[in-house]
Amino acid sequence: MTLKFTEDHEWVKIDGDIATVGITAHAAEQLGDVVFVELPETGKSFGQNDDMAVVESVKAASDVYAPISGEILEVNNDIVEAPEKVNEDPAGAAWFVKIKPSDMSELDKLMDEAAYKDFIG
Repeated sequence: MTLKFTEDHEWVKIDGDIATVGITAHAAEQLGDVVFVELPETGKSFGQNDDMAVVESVKAASDVYAPISGEILEVNNDIVEAPEKVNEDPAGAAWFVKIKPSDMSELDKLMDEAAYKDFIG
């Protein structure tokens, strides 16, 4: 299993040929209390860094970008129905989408956990 991070504070966990995507705890903290999540439809394809979801908090609305190109296989409707879960468990149960990656080499452009921790410093 591989875990990578973007400069826009998304995480992507690769397990076999499935990429699970969410926002980092740092992003959830910066947003404050999340009140709304909009996810893409399954079957839709995105390129790396494309806008794919929206998360809104009491402070701001923010786009969530695709950390890797591919097709949406599954969305987490639990966070649509209960957006506060994004604040409660951003790196676990509050994942946003599962993607079938189209180009695994794109992972090389992302940060590992140590580099991300330095980035948010």
